[in-house]
Amino acid sequence: MKNPVPLAEARHLPFWRRPVTLLFLMAAAMPVAFATWSALLNNFVIEAAGFDGSDIGWLHTVREIPGFLAIGVIAIIIFMREQVLGLVSLLLLGVATALTAQFPSLGGILTITMLSSIGFHYYETVNQSLQLQWIDKLRAPQVLGWLIAAGSGATLVAYVLIVMTWEAFDLSYNTVYLMAGGFTALVALFCLFAYPQFEAPNPQVKRMVLRRRYWLYYALQFMAGARRQIFVVFAGFMMVEKFGFEVHEVTSLFLINLVANMICAPLMGRAVHRYGERATLLFEYSGLALVFMAYGGIYMFGWGVVLAAALYVVDHLLFALALALKTYFQKIADPGDIAPTAAVAFTINHIAAVFLPALLGYLWLVSPAAVFVLAACMACVSFMLALLIPRHPEPGHETRLSRTVPTPAE
Repeated sequence: MKNPVPLAEARHLPFWRRPVTLLFLMAAAMPVAFATWSALLNNFVIEAAGFDGSDIGWLHTVREIPGFLAIGVIAIIIFMREQVLGLVSLLLLGVATALTAQFPSLGGILTITMLSSIGFHYYETVNQSLQLQWIDKLRAPQVLGWLIAAGSGATLVAYVLIVMTWEAFDLSYNTVYLMAGGFTALVALFCLFAYPQFEAPNPQVKRMVLRRRYWLYYALQFMAGARRQIFVVFAGFMMVEKFGFEVHEVTSLFLINLVANMICAPLMGRAVHRYGERATLLFEYSGLALVFMAYGGIYMFGWGVVLAAALYVVDHLLFALALALKTYFQKIADPGDIAPTAAVAFTINHIAAVFLPALLGYLWLVSPAAVFVLAACMACVSFMLALLIPRHPEPGHETRLSRTVPTPAE
């Protein structure tokens, strides 16, 4: 086993072997598998397995079960370092994505989706924890913005290749999934062997942590998970089912999102640093409420494909502001709480995700507009909760309702 390298000493390593470089490499590797899976998913399940709205709802319910069980990370890190767990999970995501097209049936797709989802959610849980432990609070908004941009840039390359080669070379789903998943798996293996184990200065609590003073963070995470599921599950499905988008057209839309993210994510990080978490989250939630209402209008009033595509891009950009939720927690948390609370928060984020896609899949069959109106209502609830975030959050001043010195039990 490698000897741990304290973060304070890591600055003496070559730049390519430092913690922040590892974070950027992981940030670039994960979306290549996950975003490619997402870009092809709606076309793949409709063409290969004849999915309808109910089936896609069940698929995403199965996909979110590992997110609900992300609290299991707390048990695993007792025996395995977070950095190793994150990279092993990234490897699992890559391998499962590579094999996706080998199982073109409802049961097969659900099974391989479960495996890739375990990799994705456990990676995301650990990655969020490592980011908040390894990045200084003063630099966190800007660096998180750059990490988002790095992920978008790597995915951009993959999507450009899909758009340019899908029809020109008559690619199959199996070829694209194999290449994207294989790339992510190879990067994960490289990181496992090429980087030392980094030791954060604050040992993490290795048990479940639920503190009363984090209640607003928990509530915002719950609402974010419920609201995001509607976008992830049904916004893209709408583009294929209602407007007949083909693979290269869906991927082109994703490309626009990526370019916009590469440009805007660092700016969003600076906005969080300048205006604070409350202002940026209020802007995000109000914008999302308007976007979801407009989605509903597409079905109720027959608005066209151009508006739908534009809303999809705006929707995606607004979700990038969620980095403010990470920095809000970083400011109010005890340093040792970051890893266990990241696992708890991921579970809370996925409570609604376990049942909501399946239930809304049935509602979709009756009224797609109602699904998006419900999402707009959720965004409004998030807006009201965000009003309680202080301008300068810190331990003891987690919400605008409290200003007390927390005790360890809180």
